[in-house]
Amino acid sequence: MRNLMDLGDQMFGDACASRSSGTGADQRLSVRVLGSLEMRRGEHVLTAKELGGPRQRQVLEILLLRPGTPVSKHRLLELLWGDSAPAGAMGTLESYVSVLRRHLQPGQATTGPLKTTNGGYLMDASLVEVDLHRFDRLLESARCAPAYEAYRLLGQALDIASAPLLENELGCEWAQSQRDVHATRVREARLLAAEMALQLGQAPEALAHARAVLGQEPLEERAWTVLVLGLEATDRAVEGLQAYDRCRRLLARELGCAPGPALRSAHRRLLQATAGHEDDLAQAVSALLVLHGHFHDSLPAVDRVPGVPDPRAHREAAAVLEAFLGRTFSLTS
Repeated sequence: MRNLMDLGDQMFGDACASRSSGTGADQRLSVRVLGSLEMRRGEHVLTAKELGGPRQRQVLEILLLRPGTPVSKHRLLELLWGDSAPAGAMGTLESYVSVLRRHLQPGQATTGPLKTTNGGYLMDASLVEVDLHRFDRLLESARCAPAYEAYRLLGQALDIASAPLLENELGCEWAQSQRDVHATRVREARLLAAEMALQLGQAPEALAHARAVLGQEPLEERAWTVLVLGLEATDRAVEGLQAYDRCRRLLARELGCAPGPALRSAHRRLLQATAGHEDDLAQAVSALLVLHGHFHDSLPAVDRVPGVPDPRAHREAAAVLEAFLGRTFSLTS
């Protein structure tokens, strides 16, 4: 009889130990919110479709975007229904959470990642790993790292953020707001990657990143600077001049300002590089340089009158430019 009691005590102890060990790695969730929602617990995978209807799924998504932060039931009702919550919305919300718990932490209702707080719910930050927050950590680490390490970290971050945040929640105002915030951070990561690539001498990669940023935000002068400097670094002076001109026109029209010092310096270098070629365009660029005083400023001091352009050089430059324009228009007419 004593042996049976001891055996019962041992089995009870083993069960308790097994239950308490359930708070470890077997409960930890790996979550993807960039793209379609997906959750992994060990080998088990839960997709958005398996997590219930839209509002039930959105309860989980709201909590996942701020792990460790309690969200009140009233705030959840506001996000889910706005001003049109039905009379039984609170009971419906609580049933949503109950069903989610059965999916996320079967047999561990009170010890799993989805916890009840005073008047609300939260996801235990120690038990969930969300790809969005890994992206944020990589971006913040890159800001403080040397160029080579920063570029590596930014590459990892951009790989993670290859899809929009919660791409299936297109009709939700709260989701769109979060998506906009995240898209701004992705653009910042790509802009930093462009600058780091240029600094490391990887001009083709810098150009690709800069163009991607400008495709989303045409008024981002830092991206224009990388684009022009990258074209300069790859000996594409004419393309660099064209890019500078597009930037100048855009900034003037939309913001009423001119490009900054770095772009203006690159522009002068590109003009002078183009003027060194032996063709019609080079002659026209040389003439423009003279008309703007760049060549006059480079004359020896003995041949230069401060603040006064060389009249003869200006006349010759104007004639060259007039002839170039005449030939150009005759070819296009």
